[in-house]
Amino acid sequence: MVAFLYLYGVSQQGVYQLFVYGSLRSGFRSPAYEYISRHFSFLGNAKVKGKLYDMGSYPAAVPTTEDCYIIGELYRIKNEDEFAWAIGQLDDYEGVTPEPDEVQLYRRELTEVWIDNHTTIAWIYWYNGDVSGKPVIASGDLIEYIYGKRG
Repeated sequence: MVAFLYLYGVSQQGVYQLFVYGSLRSGFRSPAYEYISRHFSFLGNAKVKGKLYDMGSYPAAVPTTEDCYIIGELYRIKNEDEFAWAIGQLDDYEGVTPEPDEVQLYRRELTEVWIDNHTTIAWIYWYNGDVSGKPVIASGDLIEYIYGKRG
């Protein structure tokens, strides 16, 4: 990841964008999305290189070098001065900073995002656990997958 940051000349403090693929997406209209829409501006539909897994009650995104993509949305913080606080709230929601007796489900990292025929850098929540034996969401699109399961 350090090489990735040097390659793109990006410092972690200068990235105010967030890529979301699960309950934070607009299609879910969840309380978590309402939080996103208050503090972040929607930039567009986007994708990242990775695989998406069905963990039962939540999705798990895992980075890959394969030619697989996760479909989601790209957002930018509305007020850069509030980014540390706003992303901290999302870190809590995603389980990045668990209590001592809890497991860290996700880790927040920078990743390359494809949007409107160009790339940019954004934060993403990658799954921090084991996905062995879990179904792959082949389309990479959680919303499409859920609607497909409902038939």
